[in-house]
Amino acid sequence: MTPKVEPALGRGGINQALSDGLIVAWRNLKRIPRIPELAIFAILQSIMFVLLFAFVFGGAIPLPGGGSYREYLMPGIFAQTLAFAAATTAVGMTDDINKGIIDRFRSLPMARSAVLTGRTFSDVVYNGAILIVLMISGVAVGWWVHTGIVALLEGVGLMLLFAFTMSWIGVWLGLSVPAVEVAQQVSFIAILPLTFLSNVFVPTQTLPSWLRPIAEWNPVSAITAATRQLWGNPNPYAASGFPAEHPVLLTLIWMAILLAVFAPLAVRRYRSISR
Repeated sequence: MTPKVEPALGRGGINQALSDGLIVAWRNLKRIPRIPELAIFAILQSIMFVLLFAFVFGGAIPLPGGGSYREYLMPGIFAQTLAFAAATTAVGMTDDINKGIIDRFRSLPMARSAVLTGRTFSDVVYNGAILIVLMISGVAVGWWVHTGIVALLEGVGLMLLFAFTMSWIGVWLGLSVPAVEVAQQVSFIAILPLTFLSNVFVPTQTLPSWLRPIAEWNPVSAITAATRQLWGNPNPYAASGFPAEHPVLLTLIWMAILLAVFAPLAVRRYRSISR
């Protein structure tokens, strides 16, 4: 009698883990055409911010040193949208847990890491598509890249890496809350202060002096300033210093720190609910 051999989950090596992760990512992406409202409302929300601040508030927000407020605004809108990608990831993870899909994945002969990497990969692709739509809308309201195609691609790559980082934060949040509604509320409460206590909508010179250092060292401010610098858009700072002089490097440092913290936390949390 041939003994029954149980599949060794999570022991297929890097190639299997990558292959399984791509399969899970494709599964997540296939949900978008079936629920197009997810992408539609995410895009509409961001376009609403563009229209409100560009045409309603833009005339009342002068830039130190001059320059187009709309060109100043658009990199901030891109950063804000990708920051809220964490909420999308958190809701997706919580929904999969509550529907029992994660339990189904555990029963399959697949790498355990595929559930998390697949989620983050798919969300980067999803948010990359939204970023393209937002860039087109930005061109329509007067935004432009003045530094060439290479700088454009460098900025886009930095934005996608930021989206990848935020998706790991979303994975951890999604695994840590009991319901989709809680995931939405917690994500909103955690991310909204980051986007508004920053240089996304207004120059940091307009903030109280005790808030300026917080805003300038904010990771959302860093990615916003980095892309403004790369694309030749207005990029005023309240004072000289590391955030003002090295925004790209600061962005990379922030992303390395956030990934080093939240990716292991997410993996640990996933293992704890998998037992």
